[in-house]
Amino acid sequence: MATTSFPDASPRKENQTHHTARGGAPLGAAPGGSCTAQVSPGDLLVITADPAFARQFGLGADEIRGHGLFDLLRSAGPAPLRERFAALRSGRSRHFTESVTGRDRDGRTFTAELTGTATRRPSGEITRVVVLLRRTGEARRPEKATAPGGAPVLSALDAQVLEGVASGESTVQLASRLYLSRQGIEYRVGQMLRRFDAPNRPALVARAHALGMFATGQWPPRVLPERVK
Repeated sequence: MATTSFPDASPRKENQTHHTARGGAPLGAAPGGSCTAQVSPGDLLVITADPAFARQFGLGADEIRGHGLFDLLRSAGPAPLRERFAALRSGRSRHFTESVTGRDRDGRTFTAELTGTATRRPSGEITRVVVLLRRTGEARRPEKATAPGGAPVLSALDAQVLEGVASGESTVQLASRLYLSRQGIEYRVGQMLRRFDAPNRPALVARAHALGMFATGQWPPRVLPERVK
């Protein structure tokens, strides 16, 4: 996707993106609204975000802090989002715009355009990365994909998380093995708890077993290939 120009990310101009509706409510939940967040240059964890940005993912401004950007968004274009940020950090680009897909805590997905800009000291060191998110599509309800047996069909990453939960891995262990943030693991587990209508992790595993999600007689647990999309 072609790179578009983007103004510098000075505090004054960032504040100008925080539009408010009548009564002071931030915009950004509907297509066409823009919202911003600041992420750490190295691991791209959310440092701070305006309420409209957090609301895209069904979270509060305090809740979204510490979430990995890649736990919230994925690239929808030919160029992987990680490569875009790598070019930004290395100085090969000053900014970029990429089509992305996001998902809120209830599993609803939406499309958006993400613009990333790095601010630097005179020495060239990056001080922060500012991302601007502009919704381009309405949120859609989570897919009710099911396999022939009536069990849900999971994404490959969610299947790995479920396997880890079933084998007794902690959030920290899962985050380390799958290269996600701890908040990202909790986010995905929370989605599966709601999807499987389970109150906690043991109930989630029991429900998955009852639905025939796992291969029989195998340890560590493995989700059946036909249950993965």
